[in-house]
Amino acid sequence: MSHDIHEIPEGLPAPQDDQACAHLPGSPLPSVLLQSTDGTSVDLSRVQGSIVVFAYPRTGRPGQEPLVPDWNGIPGARGCTPQTSGFRDLFAEFRALGVAVFGLSTQDTEYQREMAMRLAIPFPILSDSDQRLITAMRLPIFEVAGQTLLRRLAFFAEDGVIEHVFYPVFPADENAETVLTWLKSR
Repeated sequence: MSHDIHEIPEGLPAPQDDQACAHLPGSPLPSVLLQSTDGTSVDLSRVQGSIVVFAYPRTGRPGQEPLVPDWNGIPGARGCTPQTSGFRDLFAEFRALGVAVFGLSTQDTEYQREMAMRLAIPFPILSDSDQRLITAMRLPIFEVAGQTLLRRLAFFAEDGVIEHVFYPVFPADENAETVLTWLKSR
């Protein structure tokens, strides 16, 4: 399979809905400060209005090998760059609806900042490298090569309360369009 981080190869295994996010709709967002690629700290529970947060395992860098040789074989692991790029490409439409967008991963802010600059990401990417938000929200994770990574998901929240969760997300490159279509239909 291809290692081009901008492409999603055919034949990837789809993640199954293990109900790991079933507890989230209706839940208030916990108060946790997260470092952002824009140099600020963000507490999602205090963001007023409508937000979409999309979570992903980890972005790669061009020319680098995947975290483990069988990365493509892990259901839902592949596709972080296409997922992020999808939200970038539709960002103006989210803004037009009055919805703020945030990305979220366990990668550190410096790693995320390089990716955000390289991909011209116009919204904050948040780091939960210490897993405080993951723990507080009981978000689904998996372990690979000694790292704790988020399973791919997205959620919509209004004034600090989660209203809808998209999980599992597959294929990753269609996540932004799926969320936007849902927002327009509500």
